[in-house]
Amino acid sequence: MKSSVSKLLAVTLAAGMLAGCGSSSAAASTAASEAPAETTTAAAPADLDTSSYTIRIYSNSNSTERTTWLIDKAKEAGFNISIDDNSVISGDVAAVEAANNNKDGDLIFGLNETRWGQITRGEYENLSLVDWTPSWADTVGDYAYPGKAYGLVVQNILMLCRTDDLGTNGEVPHYAHWADMVNDKYSWYRQNKVGGTTNSNINAAMLYSFVDPESPAGGISVDGWKALWKFCADGTFSGDDDYKYGFTPLNKGDVQITEFYSSALYGQIDAAAETSDNPITPDNWALVDIDDGTYYIAEYVGILDKADRTDEQTEIVKAFADWFGSAEVQAEWAENFDTFPCNSEAASMVYGDDIPEIYTLPNFALNKVEGTEMTYAEYVGAHVSEWTNIMTNLGFYWKDASEAAAEPDWDNLDWATLTQKAAE
Repeated sequence: MKSSVSKLLAVTLAAGMLAGCGSSSAAASTAASEAPAETTTAAAPADLDTSSYTIRIYSNSNSTERTTWLIDKAKEAGFNISIDDNSVISGDVAAVEAANNNKDGDLIFGLNETRWGQITRGEYENLSLVDWTPSWADTVGDYAYPGKAYGLVVQNILMLCRTDDLGTNGEVPHYAHWADMVNDKYSWYRQNKVGGTTNSNINAAMLYSFVDPESPAGGISVDGWKALWKFCADGTFSGDDDYKYGFTPLNKGDVQITEFYSSALYGQIDAAAETSDNPITPDNWALVDIDDGTYYIAEYVGILDKADRTDEQTEIVKAFADWFGSAEVQAEWAENFDTFPCNSEAASMVYGDDIPEIYTLPNFALNKVEGTEMTYAEYVGAHVSEWTNIMTNLGFYWKDASEAAAEPDWDNLDWATLTQKAAE
């Protein structure tokens, strides 16, 4: 499947979205043909006393900078919100579990298709969504659970190389699939733990070409697990938290290839010289050329069905969600935090028709998995717990060389046990 992210943000903003974020509109089409417009903060509806209710929010998109910005901007627009930063809640699992356990949430945003699929299917006892359709629903294309949750931000996992003499010496590697990197001559970085959103998405990219719905090994062929093991065993890693997302080792010249996520890449490049004597610059790196493309995720916003909230309070929450996902606010969010809006009008405001290459890659997350009715993102959601159990039980992603596990005897593994959580 060819990603329509590039189509989405073409001047025509063509329809037929498979992986993109927007639908066409006269305003968006006009904006795309002009220089990016200045943004202005939208305001709350005049007929609601929106400041009379404090909206409790759960999110994994909650760095201190983002939460501070959102609290301040919401207050300017007439809303009072409560949201914990990542010193309190860190990661998508923690955000969902906190919302489910505390039962006090009004709204949840961030996460990805895996978690949103679980929420919309009712897999969390205390999390259900209010029926709701925002005013900007037709700008997010296929990034929607209609009537329930709608896309805010799209990002993807990238494979990067440095092309100078500390890297590939001008060559840009070409692979059919992500996992082909483990059989190449270049050194690569691998993350240092099983869990985490970024790590899980890297694993989803690595395992994509090994999907086998009939396999007892979590729906992945044994060859897929062998390739991922080689990724761990032969990759460069560090227990240093500064290395955990992959840009730092590339920036220091410790590896030739790394994996990183799109929403922070350009900001990291801008600041690269602050932490390296041989930094990444705009001229000495490239995207590794991969035929499959990459694994995109979208972050969504949905309104939780909270007990004892009045109808008027629910309308205030809906008004906030409508404000937050609006073109003006999402354009500001993108400008401030180096993200890519699902809202096509916001994307046009920020980028015009000059779309960064990292957002024009083919997207295999929404490809249908042969032999199933699921997209690959849905397939990941259905199997991710099994994958986590397999990697944990077999000892993938050791943090220190002294902790390295022996390679499994692949021909004699009890997958029925390995796909289950290990006993405490």
